[in-house]
Amino acid sequence: MSKPASSHPRKLPRDAGESSVPPVAIALLLGIALLAGAQVYTLLQLDEFREDVGSRLDTHDERLALLDGNVARTSSELESRVGEVRSLVESTEEELATRTREVESRVLGETKTLQKEIEDARETSQAKITEVGGKLAEYQETTITEVGALGGRVDTVKQEVEANRAELEKTIAALTSVKGDLGVQSGLIATNAGELDALKRLGERNYYEFNLAKTKRPQRVGPVSIKLSGTDRKRNRYSIELWADDKRIVKRRKTLLEPVQFYVQGARVPYELVVNQIDNGNIGGYLATPKDGPRGS
Repeated sequence: MSKPASSHPRKLPRDAGESSVPPVAIALLLGIALLAGAQVYTLLQLDEFREDVGSRLDTHDERLALLDGNVARTSSELESRVGEVRSLVESTEEELATRTREVESRVLGETKTLQKEIEDARETSQAKITEVGGKLAEYQETTITEVGALGGRVDTVKQEVEANRAELEKTIAALTSVKGDLGVQSGLIATNAGELDALKRLGERNYYEFNLAKTKRPQRVGPVSIKLSGTDRKRNRYSIELWADDKRIVKRRKTLLEPVQFYVQGARVPYELVVNQIDNGNIGGYLATPKDGPRGS
């Protein structure tokens, strides 16, 4: 009995023309292809870089050429400026030398002129010194003569002073001192103008002369005001009113040469009024005030 046919298909054999390639070979081929592409890209980049570098070198050469031109032009301008400065310096030096010669010449001329003036002044001064010396000698002689004469006059003045002093002392000695109407011992009493002048020269008091007529209003005498009320020529008497420190003081029936005394504020000794002349309706005399008392204007 024959065997039944199998149900599974049967593998057919590969065609005799197909070749079998391993995967490793394929991968190797792909790597080689990629490497070749990378090399081609690299070469293209190198060409582009070479062109860019060449372009930049050309630009750099152009800039160098331009810079060389600028340097050459600047050097030319600098040389021109240097030439101008050198010319200006030479011109200035020449002008300075000329000015220096002019100044030296002028100074020399002025120096000679000044020297001449100094010599003339010296000669003039010497002449004046000689003249002054002569005048000085003459003046000395005159002065000696005048001093001698002055010495004589001084001696004469001394003698006159001594005589006046002796006369003053004699006059003062002749004056009298009596008690006033307030009972206070008075100073020396002057009976006339000469004796009053002697008292003034003695300088112990202030003296104010007066000559009063009978009037309605008081008259100013030194620091006080005096009004003559009346006179009695036969009895040599008079009456007055006086104002001192805004106070009214009445002195009635006072006699010739009687010291009429009154006090004022600030004075330690009394003021004294002496009448040494009495006429009808008129009296004359002086007011004596202490040196430490108030003064009249």
